[in-house]
Amino acid sequence: MTKFITTAIDYTNAAPHIGHAYEKILADVIARYHRLCGEDVFFLTGVDQHGQKVQQSAQKEGVPPGDFALRVTEDFVALWEKLDISYDGWAATTDPLHKKCVQEILQRLFDEGRIYKAAHAGHYSVRQEQFLTDKERGPDGEFGPEWGEVVTIEEENYYYRLAEHREWLLELLDKRPELVVPSFRLTELRNAVEKLSGDLCISRPKERLAWGIEMPFDPEYVTYVWFDALINYISFAGYLSDDAAFEKRWPVLAHVIGKDILIPAHGVYWPIMLHGLGFTDEQMPPLLVHGYINLGGSKISKSLGNTVDPTELVAKYSAGTLRYYLMRDAATGYDMDFSEERLLTRHNADLANGLGNLLNRSLNMARRYREGKLKKVTDGALVTEAAEAVTKWQAAMDSFAIHSALEAVWNFVARCNAYVEESAPWKMAKDEALAQELDGVLYRLSESLRIIAILISPVLPEASRQILLQLNVTGEVTLKDAAWGGLPDGHQLGEPVPVFPRIEAPAADAEK
Repeated sequence: MTKFITTAIDYTNAAPHIGHAYEKILADVIARYHRLCGEDVFFLTGVDQHGQKVQQSAQKEGVPPGDFALRVTEDFVALWEKLDISYDGWAATTDPLHKKCVQEILQRLFDEGRIYKAAHAGHYSVRQEQFLTDKERGPDGEFGPEWGEVVTIEEENYYYRLAEHREWLLELLDKRPELVVPSFRLTELRNAVEKLSGDLCISRPKERLAWGIEMPFDPEYVTYVWFDALINYISFAGYLSDDAAFEKRWPVLAHVIGKDILIPAHGVYWPIMLHGLGFTDEQMPPLLVHGYINLGGSKISKSLGNTVDPTELVAKYSAGTLRYYLMRDAATGYDMDFSEERLLTRHNADLANGLGNLLNRSLNMARRYREGKLKKVTDGALVTEAAEAVTKWQAAMDSFAIHSALEAVWNFVARCNAYVEESAPWKMAKDEALAQELDGVLYRLSESLRIIAILISPVLPEASRQILLQLNVTGEVTLKDAAWGGLPDGHQLGEPVPVFPRIEAPAADAEK
């Protein structure tokens, strides 16, 4: 079976921001981890190119919606390349393969009587592109700012029978609570399902919205953007087009999504859509729900004018520094407050002073005292600590706790740096009687660095490659290689080159 990992596809009505970057890095780290474990992985990401907001943004610029969506799509693709995102599949909802799948599903559900047409008058959120009910009103009876502009609309549309699946979904959440991670999100979702009463409007009349996938049984309507977008998870996995591929990739390991789209889209609409298509309870996809990246305690948002551009951060620091900071400081599932000062501190303290210093001093001492040639040892200091670090790291990675996995690695880095001070190789080098002990110290440090390089590879792939190159370790490595003793007796180390140069804070910041 393939480990199938997906992220929410990004809506192309605006440029990518730090929240998009965090989600893709998180999914990429998970994908790289499973590849490191020797497993077959299919990592799918992409863009949602249809919908009213895309149409409106294109109209403001005076360009066709397809051209506008394509331009924004290029921004996302360029950023993922800069961030070293290793996706295997690209989902774009304008792709003919996706359109064909969506229309076949719609026709099937319509033929089975699961879709019906009805008139409706009510409140409509332009921002969220959905009709609202009284349940969405706040205590004051008004619709909150999260809904943006709310207008009154009266029109005929097509509806998917949602409410009749309510009891099934409640039973599923009771039977398979592991479908929502972290667990506290399950309570929120269950409460939302208990309130489920109406059906889902899945169409928009072309006279109001022309930019979408046409309903196969009524050319006067296009598909509601969420019904269209959610199907990407199965259309690009091979559903209705490549049965063999789909059988390998489904069920999915995890849909990586933000907490803002858990309810109702991914937690209510999506499982009910799959249930209506005949997917079994065991085939329902787990949801890994991450929190917001905030700024000053507020959600980062273009409308609020407090965006953080990840492209600028990569140019200023590096992809590795940004990846490490986000994965180290954001506890999976919880909100995180972005701080450029904190990012800089993480780089200098953890990467430059911690791991970078350990690498440079270890390789320099090995070259100075032994011309870079090692004598293998299998016991003594760091051997047990290395094994414990690997165990803690793997347990954390298996539970998507990337921040805890990195903490385990950097605790071991700190232990290695302390070992340098305790053993004082520069003193041993002056005493010929301590030659064997010096050999042991140099090997233990080099071997520890090899293991550390393997463990950091999902988060810091480029730095991992550079460290292994300096250790003169060639070929592809896997998690099995993170056992002690991989460097053979007589191994020749390479040349030391700084991997994490210190970054000085701007003068204005330094004065503060």
